[in-house]
Amino acid sequence: MTTASKIEVGTRNSAVPATLDSFRALFNELDKGNLNKLSLVYSEDIRFQDPLSAVSGLDELTRYFAGAYANVISCHFEFGGAVVQGEFAAVPWVMHLRHKRIRKGREVQVQGISHLEIRDGMVCYHRDYFDAGEMLYENLPVVGRVIRWIKDQAG
Repeated sequence: MTTASKIEVGTRNSAVPATLDSFRALFNELDKGNLNKLSLVYSEDIRFQDPLSAVSGLDELTRYFAGAYANVISCHFEFGGAVVQGEFAAVPWVMHLRHKRIRKGREVQVQGISHLEIRDGMVCYHRDYFDAGEMLYENLPVVGRVIRWIKDQAG
């Protein structure tokens, strides 16, 4: 059985599929050394939000990712099929992250979804939904031990 690579609802915006391809490619090659590539996908007036922060504008987004990627060893995404409605898209993903300060550099997998708005072939709105506790708190050494202890006490 095969699955659809995307689901489209409503009218078709011809710039959306190409922009989604660029978005996926960007996040599978992005690192602290090539943040200039953000301008290939994001508009100057980008509004970005995730469970950890919210920023407006390409300069702020670049600074945010500079901090986010500062201690990243590697980061790769498995993207699922996008659900597209006009200029809006929802893209599910699994992030495979290796970070110097999380689990001693061992891989952490985090599931999430990106909600995007695409205007004139550029992403102008990007909101990521994921469990920050799953990514950080359960994988930091001391906090992870405390969380496991609390779970053991409760159950």
